[in-house]
Amino acid sequence: MLQIRILITFLLLGAYGFSKNSITIDPLKVNGKKVSQPILDKANILFSEKKFPEAIESYKEVLEMEEMEHAPVLKKVAQSYSALKDVDHSISYIEEYLHADFNTDVLADSWFDGIRETEKFVEVSEKYTPKFTVRSFLYLYVCLIGFYTAVVIQFNKKIDKVAKVLISSFIFIHSFFILHICFNITNYHYKFPHTYLMSTGFSFLYGPLLYFYFKRTTQKYQFRIKDLLHLLPTISFLIYATPIYMLPADEKFDLMQSNAGGNLNLGVSSELMIIVILKLISLMVYGFYIRRLYMSSKNQEGINRENRIWQRNIYFIHISYVFCYAAYGLLITNYQMADFLIHIQIICMAAMVMYIGYCANVQPSVFNGTSSFNKIFFKYEKSGLTNSLSNELKEQLIQLFEVEKIHKENDLNLEKISERLNTSRHNASQVINEHFDMNFNELVNKYRINEAKKIFHTDFQKNLNIIDVAYEVGFNNKVTFNKAFKKDTQVTPSEYQRTVCSQVIRS
Repeated sequence: MLQIRILITFLLLGAYGFSKNSITIDPLKVNGKKVSQPILDKANILFSEKKFPEAIESYKEVLEMEEMEHAPVLKKVAQSYSALKDVDHSISYIEEYLHADFNTDVLADSWFDGIRETEKFVEVSEKYTPKFTVRSFLYLYVCLIGFYTAVVIQFNKKIDKVAKVLISSFIFIHSFFILHICFNITNYHYKFPHTYLMSTGFSFLYGPLLYFYFKRTTQKYQFRIKDLLHLLPTISFLIYATPIYMLPADEKFDLMQSNAGGNLNLGVSSELMIIVILKLISLMVYGFYIRRLYMSSKNQEGINRENRIWQRNIYFIHISYVFCYAAYGLLITNYQMADFLIHIQIICMAAMVMYIGYCANVQPSVFNGTSSFNKIFFKYEKSGLTNSLSNELKEQLIQLFEVEKIHKENDLNLEKISERLNTSRHNASQVINEHFDMNFNELVNKYRINEAKKIFHTDFQKNLNIIDVAYEVGFNNKVTFNKAFKKDTQVTPSEYQRTVCSQVIRS
């Protein structure tokens, strides 16, 4: 019995000692570090019981620790302060939460309904909530057209390779800038902080790209190694801005907030003013050289009307943009916001995008500029064909088509034409290109379509089928005839025939 009593005594003393030691151990410490999970659980219970002051204190303890994600905790604190109608503290923690998570959807949370109508909440909501307006939708629409146009131009094999790289790059950076502004005015730059300065790296490319495009298309300019010097401003800026581009999202978010000002959140800073001044200098210098090229090309002979209009419109839209940017730079360097001038710049850029997009679909040949008609002379610059012989062959060619109706032969080719002209195939091709501004197939189809039109006007009672007309004028099948006819008249042969018949009946 004595032994049993002694054993029980030792067990009781051990239990007492264990319990005493366990009381001295902090359950919120492991290896000397606080563990926030128990406190977080406690805070969540208090929050669910709507004991918001106590919950806030517990959440703040959690925020002092590093091993837990802070964004959900910051959101809970903001909601708690909102429930207490403490607008200032609630908004403060909302901004801290946005800094940590970039999820602007938090502003639509029903927890903030109690303070939603307050002036300060409306202000922060306007600042961060993504929003689309008619203007921002149009900007997005234009930039998407620009990206599409840049791709379409690249796939057009008829455009000079160098010229299409230059003009498609030019339209791409316009579209990219408009997209950047679209992010800003819709507040999506807060949701995606890495959009910060995303188009600024192209600031010094507008002038060089358009200058070399004009130089290539008006002078058939061949690039040299030294031309890479024109990229130095862009490379220098990218080297300078690389540390900024490499910043994590939260630091870019801080920069956006510190530079925020005006509707576009661009702000006025010394760095921005330097960029604006340097970009303006670049635009003005290259604008001067582009003007010289444009004025020189205006005096060139052989330029057709479409190409003159193309060069004129591109030049004047770009110069309009330069003037708008100069006015913007003048205001911004005097620490005055100029949001309205930014929008005028975008309108100029949008006009450039839409015009180039239109030409890419309707008149893609103009992208070659002067070379689209001078390429004939470049192609035949080593030809031995004299002007007098060329004119003589031209008259013979007209005789073959208009008098002998050679185009009605369905097996007609360039070799047969050259045999009839008693000249080489190369000379025949040169005469057609120089005097008719089209290739052999286009010339033959032109005469065949004109012949078909005459038949439709005389055969208004529809005695002939479409296929009969196709064979009569020299086509081998109806499909080729329909395609060529619609390309020339914008209507099918059947539609044209019906129109002629209706006109005859009305008369």
